[in-house]
Amino acid sequence: MKQQEVKQEMGFPAIRRSSGKRTFTIKLSLQVKLILSFVIVIFIPVILFSWYTLNQESANSIKELTVNNGKVLAVERTNVENNVELMKWTAQLALSSREMNSYLQVQQRQNAVDVLHIKNDVVNSFQYFLFNNPRIANVRLFTDNPYVNEIWPVILRESRIEDKPWHDEVMKQNGLPWWDILKDDDVLADSPSELSLNEPIMTYLQEFKYPDYTTHNGILEISMTLSNFFTRTFSSVQDKDSQLIVVSRSGQVFSLRSSSVFKQQCAEELINRLKLTSNTDQETVQFKVNGQSYLAIQSYIPSIGAHLVNMVSLASTMEGIHDSRVRYIALVLLLLAFLVLLSYSMQAMILRRLKALRESMEQVRSGNFDVELPPITGTDEVGELSFHYHNLILKINELIQEQAARQAAGKEAELRALKNQIDSHFLYNTLENVKMLAEIEGQYLISDIMTSLGGMMRYSMEWKRDHVMLKDEIQQVLHYVSVMNIRYDGRLDLRLSVEPECLKQESLKMSLQPALENAIKHGMSRMHSSDGNLVITISAVRRVEDCIIEISDNGCGIPEEKLGLLNRMLRMEESAYQDARQLLVHKKNHDSNGIGLRNVDQRLVMSYGKEYGIRIESQEGSYTRIIMTLPYRSWEGETDIYD
Repeated sequence: MKQQEVKQEMGFPAIRRSSGKRTFTIKLSLQVKLILSFVIVIFIPVILFSWYTLNQESANSIKELTVNNGKVLAVERTNVENNVELMKWTAQLALSSREMNSYLQVQQRQNAVDVLHIKNDVVNSFQYFLFNNPRIANVRLFTDNPYVNEIWPVILRESRIEDKPWHDEVMKQNGLPWWDILKDDDVLADSPSELSLNEPIMTYLQEFKYPDYTTHNGILEISMTLSNFFTRTFSSVQDKDSQLIVVSRSGQVFSLRSSSVFKQQCAEELINRLKLTSNTDQETVQFKVNGQSYLAIQSYIPSIGAHLVNMVSLASTMEGIHDSRVRYIALVLLLLAFLVLLSYSMQAMILRRLKALRESMEQVRSGNFDVELPPITGTDEVGELSFHYHNLILKINELIQEQAARQAAGKEAELRALKNQIDSHFLYNTLENVKMLAEIEGQYLISDIMTSLGGMMRYSMEWKRDHVMLKDEIQQVLHYVSVMNIRYDGRLDLRLSVEPECLKQESLKMSLQPALENAIKHGMSRMHSSDGNLVITISAVRRVEDCIIEISDNGCGIPEEKLGLLNRMLRMEESAYQDARQLLVHKKNHDSNGIGLRNVDQRLVMSYGKEYGIRIESQEGSYTRIIMTLPYRSWEGETDIYD
């Protein structure tokens, strides 16, 4: 007994403390409980949200910086590609000169008159190319023909460059161009001083041969200074936190050395920390050198064998991110304190209105859907909740009534669907009976027509899916042309040119027939061919990731003004399209409003995207061509062909 009393005495304080906690909790008002819950439940998510937001802001800053500097890199790459095309174009002009080629291929010594003619006429035209394109620094032809006289600064001996390290590389290309970044004196060490550019140059080098295309004749050199070739890289107007760098195939680094990006680290040191890749797309790498953060956006230009790198210093960006974090944390703490005070004052009013809602919900729970909700005013969440709750009760009553009506309508729909199925099978069986009677009577043309018509009806009426194989669509239009040839006495000639890999191309069902209908309707109405036949050609080819389907005819064509309107109508908004149709009606062209092609184009856009669809080409009095572009996809489902 004493032990039990001792145990009871020892346990009594613990029980009393637990009871005291429950009593304290019970005595607290709901408003205080909500405040405490708010502090506990909201504070942790706010901290986590703040941490996520700060990191997201930092990521967005880096992302925005990456996007902006990526655009700078893309603009410079576009400039480079334009300069590459300019130098290639200049090379084509240089090698296409007949008089220059004749002089470079002479087989005997030239007299002074001939040399003077070359100097005054041919060489001067070369210099015209140079001066007509001020970005081109030099155009030179190095030849090993011993009968050719040097005419500075265009025609020179190849012996001047045979010891250059790049000479063998050019010869290995076997007539293909070779690009390299060289010092100007590397190309022609003993050239006149007025031609020296005193800066690196981008050089286009190409071997040219005699007419037999096997015997070496010389090397063409076209050069452009790096400041002209990489205009953005060496521009005096630069972002202080970024600088473009060019790395040649030999690993040489070229850039604007005065850029503030290179104050702490030179361009070579930064490039050594970066792993250059051969990816032509932009790649982004973030790294640190001696505690300083950098962002490098690189892209490889295979045509010239050079890497283009946009080196970005992140010092200013990181400093801005740090300041933003300090301000954001202070703002979050102030906001949290304000929300605690605001919730304390607002919850008394909210709880009163919530109590009225709770009583109404209890009645609804008991099955009384005719409950009248007491008026609860206000435009806040509680007032909005009351409004939606009232509408919910009304909607529930409506749904109960609709459900009863829907069950009756469902039975009726089942009967109607069964009737349609019976009617379809009756029609197919009737066509089959007519076909058999025609074969018995020896009317094989009628039998073939019934076969085509039955295939068409099965294909169009038994619509199990929106996508089919292209060969299904082709079979459908073959049936269609067979039927239409009865009307036009066999004057329709359908020709197919479809690559085998395109036969399984995924295509929208009933996408080809509208084009055939347009071709027959408008082509046969104003036929201009001598034999009176309308030739319709369907071709399909694969081009990289796309499948191009063309439906062309030799009909009357479409006037240019009307052709432009029809192409625009394919993608017009509905209101603008209706206006355009009215315009065609006023011009008495209401039979050519393109509604069938517009529907097909809209289906293609909805299925594959805006970059796919239909385009119309035509020449009045000659032809009309409808070009349908689809993404190349091989259809693996079951066929929809019905013979």
